[in-house]
Amino acid sequence: MFSNFSHKVLFEWLHFRETITEPIPEKCIVALAPHTSNWDFILGNLYSRAKNFQCDFLMKKEWFFWPMGILMRRLGGIPVYRDRHMRSTDIIAEQARKAKTFHLCITPEGTRKAQPDWKKGFYYIALKAEIPILLYGLDYADRHIVCTKTIIPNGDIEEQIQEIKEYYSNFKGLHPKQFKV
Repeated sequence: MFSNFSHKVLFEWLHFRETITEPIPEKCIVALAPHTSNWDFILGNLYSRAKNFQCDFLMKKEWFFWPMGILMRRLGGIPVYRDRHMRSTDIIAEQARKAKTFHLCITPEGTRKAQPDWKKGFYYIALKAEIPILLYGLDYADRHIVCTKTIIPNGDIEEQIQEIKEYYSNFKGLHPKQFKV
């Protein structure tokens, strides 16, 4: 029921469309960009529910206050403690290796502000867990959700991050000036 409602809201009321050519494997990282607004979170959740696709997500710990934290965890949220060195990529990669299915959405920029130096945790998680990265673009200008590329991490992080940035270079976030590749 919630799937039908999410589909109706996203594709009928908000008039988004999709171009998805990449199948969703049992385990993957979903890289979602550009991330320029909190609406990205809402649209991403609507999309995953419309497609019956359970995908957890990382979000800064500040969103996990009571009672909001209960909702965030129910939606699949995992708090990120940016002020601590916790070896999060190692921990999450280990969880991915052990799980039968694993889908984690991460915004590579790590923030809603223009950030030319993207976070690399999503890449390291995928590399350590030996899982692919699906590149999902959210283009507000065309009201289009796109996934036409999968990256298999090979350890050449600089080259592959550049390839990922090039993929996202033509997408327009809700606030385009806040997205920098």
